[in-house]
Amino acid sequence: VTAEMEPALAESWTIAPDKKRIVFTLRPDLRWSAGRPLTAADVVFSYRDVYLNPAIPSSVQDILRIGETGAFPTVRQLYERRVEFTVPEPFAPFLRFAGGIPILPAHALRPAVTTRGKDGQLAFLSTWGTDTPVDQIVGNGPYRMERYTPSQRVVFRRNPHYWQKDAAGRPMPLIERLVWQIIESTDTQLLRFRSGELDGLEVAGEAFPLLKREEKPGQFTIYNGGPQNVTTFLAFNQNRARSAAGQPLVDPVKSRWFNTLEFRQAVAYAIDRERMRDTIFRGLGELQNSPLDRNGPYYLSPAEGLRVYDYRPEQAQALLKRAGFSYSLAGKLLDWDGNPVRFTLLTNVERRNRPAMAAQIKDDLARIGMQVDVQTMSFNPYVERIRRARNFDCYLGGFGGGSIDPQGGFNIWSSRGGLHNFNLGPQRGEPPLQGWEVTPWEQRIDQLFIQGAQELDEARRKAIYAEFQRVAQDNLPFIHLVNALDLEAVRNHIQGVRHSAIGGAFWNLPELSVAEDMRP
Repeated sequence: VTAEMEPALAESWTIAPDKKRIVFTLRPDLRWSAGRPLTAADVVFSYRDVYLNPAIPSSVQDILRIGETGAFPTVRQLYERRVEFTVPEPFAPFLRFAGGIPILPAHALRPAVTTRGKDGQLAFLSTWGTDTPVDQIVGNGPYRMERYTPSQRVVFRRNPHYWQKDAAGRPMPLIERLVWQIIESTDTQLLRFRSGELDGLEVAGEAFPLLKREEKPGQFTIYNGGPQNVTTFLAFNQNRARSAAGQPLVDPVKSRWFNTLEFRQAVAYAIDRERMRDTIFRGLGELQNSPLDRNGPYYLSPAEGLRVYDYRPEQAQALLKRAGFSYSLAGKLLDWDGNPVRFTLLTNVERRNRPAMAAQIKDDLARIGMQVDVQTMSFNPYVERIRRARNFDCYLGGFGGGSIDPQGGFNIWSSRGGLHNFNLGPQRGEPPLQGWEVTPWEQRIDQLFIQGAQELDEARRKAIYAEFQRVAQDNLPFIHLVNALDLEAVRNHIQGVRHSAIGGAFWNLPELSVAEDMRP
């Protein structure tokens, strides 16, 4: 609700005057869900042996790289309940990211990080799969898994060893049993919520009018948390590299288009985002111009100088002509060598509004002479094309909400990051790339993120991340589109809901209760 940090497994922490050391003190008598004690040794194991282990791929490593050298924090146990993290230089997001990563059970997982399979990979990489018996999975959260039925549901039971208690001293969570339904179809989700089978539902724009009419008789409440803490965008593949076999990842003709700034800016001006908001999102959204959460402390507004690409197709055409493009007698856009501008836009089917967004983008860009072929696929092959094969033209995608601190997006914006999808560089464990290049503006963003993490003065940090937003919006690695409102319908018999765009309706799950006399 406030985005402020609160104690959880750690009851307190102290930061040294030089800002290079944090000591966390764990709560007394912490236990894992199977009953064994949780100590500082588990914290050390989680960071040193798993998250920062070079043999285990993890996006946490991108977030915790420090300074020009990319060094990691060091961690050591002081006492049974006390653990110390040390960094080589001041690191402003250190507390939020060192203190906010799940702790793993050393007694259950240590053998998996010290043994290797026949393929030479650590056993950890194949530990705790979907075929693992649920009683072997150990956690420290409010619930433990009781049953898992693939493609149907996960059943959770209260963790009797969870640390939290309410104001009256009662053990938490208050709800004994939780059933997480696995329903891929948003249409089926809606039907099952309306029939009373589900207690909560993320409300899509097209379903809002219907559900709003049913809100009172259906005994549920639709919460509005404002714009979602996510980004939705169109991104072109600017990767100039070749595969290990010497094949260009992107058709060289198209690569020249995608790496032309005026081309990307023209596309941004040509997309009618207001129409997208009003039709596809049913008016339940806001135009997005920045990669940062508009409710966060580092957001730069258009009034403060952030560049905005409103719908101006005539400006789009002028930019293209200035860059050397031309038009045929039939109005088709041609490049410098007379090649017609035609490319493929990838999107995934799981997000119901994305195919509709892709269809509008195709229509909008046709108005400035571009031919767009939309290719819709399921999520896994979609991600494979973008993050592994890298052989795509452009894609319609999004990144889920993370921390309000920009460092949470370091793995997206760092040129070496694992989610730097518009120009994804060599990744550990993958075949090498030939001729991969980083542009000067990407290098500038790298510098700004390092400076932002080093700077402890909040006013100066805000200025650094303001420049980052200006550089990003000027160069358009991501063309931001529409940010949907965070709408969630919850049955009224669920008590204690404190909805927010950062956490949704169930972020404070241990505090929630069920009023049996209010069930429909």
